[in-house]
Amino acid sequence: MGEEFEALVNIGGKPIVPREAIAEGFIRLQPATLDAIREGLVTKGDVIQASTVAVIQAVKDTSRIVPHCHPIPLTGCDVDWNVEDDGLRCLVRVRAEWKTGVEMEALTGVSAGLLCAWDMVKSLEKDDAGQYPSAVIEQVRVLEKRKGE
Repeated sequence: MGEEFEALVNIGGKPIVPREAIAEGFIRLQPATLDAIREGLVTKGDVIQASTVAVIQAVKDTSRIVPHCHPIPLTGCDVDWNVEDDGLRCLVRVRAEWKTGVEMEALTGVSAGLLCAWDMVKSLEKDDAGQYPSAVIEQVRVLEKRKGE
């Protein structure tokens, strides 16, 4: 027979406690692209608004995207965007009262939001050869994780 492994960690005996995770990420973009975002001139629409929806959808669907994550009954999700001099920063805060943490939800939300932003501005970021010489998603990380009160 094949190898046996625990496909989903048993959290049945763990207590339900308040949990929170904050994650962030950054997409480096050209100045002209950032101007288009600020001025609402992106052809596909409002980058911040659409990317916020992508964050929310991804946070709620994390257990479908990341195989070993448990479905978690979320109690809240906040999204903050900051258009900086060299790119767009996304900060996601996720809350739940459950048996396992929400850091994967926060990271998945950040990642999906940044990917949505890239998709919306990719026509502005392409060079003459159809490549993306300066666009890069980076610094995706958990800033803080809390458990309990």
